[in-house]
Order: sequence, then structure tokens, then C-alpha cells
Amino acid sequence: METYKGKVRLVIKNYPYKYRDYSHMAAEASLAAGDQGKYCEMHDLLLKNSPRLDRDSVIRYAKELGLDMKAFTASIEGFKHAAIIERDKKLAVDMDLYNTPTFFINGRKVIGNRSYEYLRKIVDEELKNAKR
Repeated sequence: METYKGKVRLVIKNYPYKYRDYSHMAAEASLAAGDQGKYCEMHDLLLKNSPRLDRDSVIRYAKELGLDMKAFTASIEGFKHAAIIERDKKLAVDMDLYNTPTFFINGRKVIGNRSYEYLRKIVDEELKNAKR
């Protein structure tokens, strides 16, 4: 994102798989960490340590990130972000999305993990088209 500072906006939506045991816990953990300014760091840890995404594991990751544990634990145990997660899931269903990750770059749909270079090419094309 630093490459495109001031030129692009990143919006992340949650779409926990209904068939994955701890996908909702992972979404809650990411958002709870985000409340403390550590969304990306938690997200990276969750991906790195998947499938270990149970309550005890995400609490261990939160400690590793130096989060306020009382606030983090209250958030995940109280399902503080459940409404946001449900809203995001409904959006994904309404958009007929089934794969994660799915990216939209100015409406161009990109499905699956892609390299930085691949995504950069699309962003550069879209920025060039926007200048016309």
C-alpha cells in the first residue's frame, strides 16, 4: 500500500468459511486486534499459524503482539464484532462470492492468492485508466 499512498484505498471484508471450525474466531480476533491498531499483524499471524485458530491460540497470538489482554479477551468472548462479520458475510453471499481471498480492483475481480507483482500490474493499469 505504501507504493500507492494517497492513490488507492484498501477495504477488507470478513468472510469466514462456514465449514471451518475456527474461522469466526479468527475474524473476531483480527477485528479485536484492529481495535488496538494491530489488525494486519494479527491477520498475518493467523494465516501463518492456521489451522491453529482456537481460542487459546488466538489469545497466545494476542500476547505475542503485546495487546491489552483484558480488552482483547472481552472482545472475542463477547463477540463484539459479530454484527460486522455477519454484515460482511451477507455482502459476500449477495455478491455470489465463494472463494477467499477475492479482490476487487476498480471492479475487476481477482480470485485467490496472487503475487504482489500480479496485483501491482492491475493497480497500475487501473490508475493509468483513471487518468484518462
